[in-house]
Amino acid sequence: MATHASAIKRSKQSEKRRLRNAMVKSDVKTTIKQVLGAVSGKNMEESQAALKEAIPAIQKAAAKGAFHKKTASRKVSRLTRKVNTLLEK
Repeated sequence: MATHASAIKRSKQSEKRRLRNAMVKSDVKTTIKQVLGAVSGKNMEESQAALKEAIPAIQKAAAKGAFHKKTASRKVSRLTRKVNTLLEK
């Protein structure tokens, strides 16, 4: 456990960031699940609408530092490919 003032402060800051990042990641996971649910239900309009909500949420999480920007890009790319499979069929 931290014993001097700067280490105590750093510990508090780290805990706040951890909780904030966990909340942001959880929100992103929820939006991704909505897209995947719409894709599995083969609902084109619903999946495109869910994708339009998911992309800004993922990019915002990357901007806040919860995800690396390349991780966010990969997630967006994979979701977009899955939604586009509905267009082909």
